[in-house]
Amino acid sequence: MENKVRISTRFGNIDIKLFENTPYHRANFIYLTKKGYFNNTTFHRVVPDFIIQGGNSDRYETSKKRNEIGKYLLPPDTNKGHKHHRGVISMPSSEIENPHKLASPYEFFIVQQNPGAYHLDGSYTAFGKVIVGMEVVDKINKQRTDKRETPLTNVFINISILE
Repeated sequence: MENKVRISTRFGNIDIKLFENTPYHRANFIYLTKKGYFNNTTFHRVVPDFIIQGGNSDRYETSKKRNEIGKYLLPPDTNKGHKHHRGVISMPSSEIENPHKLASPYEFFIVQQNPGAYHLDGSYTAFGKVIVGMEVVDKINKQRTDKRETPLTNVFINISILE
């Protein structure tokens, strides 16, 4: 089963182990990785001492990839016993009218807050954890941002499957 991925950035690599008991989110992340969706997207949102969020980009290539893959939402998988500890990768809910907490498949965030962001438990699906590279998450989280929490210098990412 493919369950490890590497996020490569100019600050170094972040290796993530995806949880087996969140099958929709794990499979979606592997699928988008294989499609090359995440390559040349950015960590577009950085909230100091909280999270770094990636998978989105206002670049034309990214919107083209989204159009080719199509629109869909993922069901929540919030009751599998995973908490939003420091280093957990999770998926934000869609911004559309969303009473069922369906998740947008194209974005993700990594909890940088220590010891964790437990107020997110039950509302967002934690689907993996950083196993190597938290110092890279910390470096990205310290980047200067504008008022919209966007880094002043783009932090591009590429994601590959390790195993």
